[in-house]
Amino acid sequence: MTPWASLTSLSSPPMIRPAPTITSTPTLTSDVVRTKTYQNVIYQNQFLFKDKIVLDVGAGTGILSLFCAKAGAQHVYAVECSDMADMAKEIVEANGFSNVITVLKGKIEELELPVPKVDIIISEWMGYFLLFENMLNTVLYARDKWLVSNDGVLLPDKASLYLTAIEDAEYKEDKIEFWNNVYGFDMSCIKKQAMMEPLVDTVDQNQIVTNSQLLKTMDISKMTPGDASFTAPFKLVAERDDFIHALVAYFDVSFTKCHKLMGFSTGPRSRSTHWKQTVLYLEDVLTVCQGESIVGSMTVAQNKKNPRDIDIMLKYSLNGRRCTVSRVQYYKMR
Repeated sequence: MTPWASLTSLSSPPMIRPAPTITSTPTLTSDVVRTKTYQNVIYQNQFLFKDKIVLDVGAGTGILSLFCAKAGAQHVYAVECSDMADMAKEIVEANGFSNVITVLKGKIEELELPVPKVDIIISEWMGYFLLFENMLNTVLYARDKWLVSNDGVLLPDKASLYLTAIEDAEYKEDKIEFWNNVYGFDMSCIKKQAMMEPLVDTVDQNQIVTNSQLLKTMDISKMTPGDASFTAPFKLVAERDDFIHALVAYFDVSFTKCHKLMGFSTGPRSRSTHWKQTVLYLEDVLTVCQGESIVGSMTVAQNKKNPRDIDIMLKYSLNGRRCTVSRVQYYKMR
């Protein structure tokens, strides 16, 4: 591991909380981990930026572009497709960087840069579960079209997805099992929907029952768009006797071109970020003893109708002293 809903019920509504939609507008004050990491990467590695041409993909307010300009970039092209681009232009002007930063409003795939190539591409492209509503394909398009071939730098350039397992009886009972008997009526069809929708929420590290398993590492400098769809095996070993109600996914990102390795984690043992963690509830309650293993595989694929959505197939089995189970479950991040 790297070192460093919503349906309204009757009187007391449990919430089936879908993963919220990300936007290109950074919540700078509420996500110090993300913004501070990018700032440190840029300011502590000014040798990467001095006199270089930088492309900021999905620039939002332009904060990353401002960091790059201050670090000595020759010129920064900040591309933002939303109306936030208009605000970014004002912010750039207000801070005296209009001669260094050019804000371009539009989609990367539909515009042309005033230069044939750039030296650096920087982007905060990651989505919930790393891949939900992300801008990865846009970054890869920009890489293939504009990044210099020899010494081009992508920031960040590595992203890794992890899996662990948690005890979460209270939430599952209150918000999911609730639908089995709603004031004497069977509404279990809603429970089925709730089970299929991964929950984006903050997990208490004390809930973790097993080790963490690396599922996938993506090298953004080399990968193709198809590499974001994959099947990965996992083996989660119980670290104590407990019950398991859900699996939890999170990701780390790394900036390996820095003088020293830098990055951040969205895991439950790290400082909270706006990505939180992604919780996939299991149909079974797994009774595990210390040392026993849950083995299986996770298949992640872009939805065919909407590539920004994610389809997940989870296969898992446990052959323990007090519990034996084997099951396949399907999830949809919409």
